[in-house]
Amino acid sequence: MLGFWVVMLFGLVLLVIWLVRQFTQTGATSDRRGRSRALEILQERYARGEITRERYEAMGRDPLGESSS
Repeated sequence: MLGFWVVMLFGLVLLVIWLVRQFTQTGATSDRRGRSRALEILQERYARGEITRERYEAMGRDPLGESSS
């Protein structure tokens, strides 16, 4: 009977560790995808001529477009 509870406790600990990893990795992946998509949009705007090369380079360093100028 004691062995059963030890196995159950071990399984519960593994489940909690797995859940924590899933939630923390999802956030990191989401951030990478967001930055990647932002750079894609920036490249599309530059290719269409909507922004200048200087603006493209400045926004590439700061994908949110929050430059000081």
